[in-house]
Amino acid sequence: MKNPHDIIVRPHITEKAVALSYGDPRIKDEELLVRKYTFEVATNANKIEIKQAIEAIYNEGKKKDQAISVESVRTIKVLGKKRRRGKSVGYEPNRKKAVITLAKGQMLEDYGV
Repeated sequence: MKNPHDIIVRPHITEKAVALSYGDPRIKDEELLVRKYTFEVATNANKIEIKQAIEAIYNEGKKKDQAISVESVRTIKVLGKKRRRGKSVGYEPNRKKAVITLAKGQMLEDYGV
């Protein structure tokens, strides 16, 4: 079994990702709010491994009633861009992002926002 910290590389924090983590602003009730979080993950990780890794990392040391549950995982493969340094041409490495949807009313405390 893979280490969860090898699968989840880091949180992917952008303006759009932070807006998704706050949920829909039209919903005022915290119990009905659905939050989505974006992470940069290993390129060879699949959705099942990502879900298990997120739950293992964020449920570590928590009680059963405080544990988070991942509802869905969506993945995006981002191809590396071409970069030039003078006459030489190189490429950034390819990477993979995952958008995690949590159950209603749940949130990640230490996401980095």
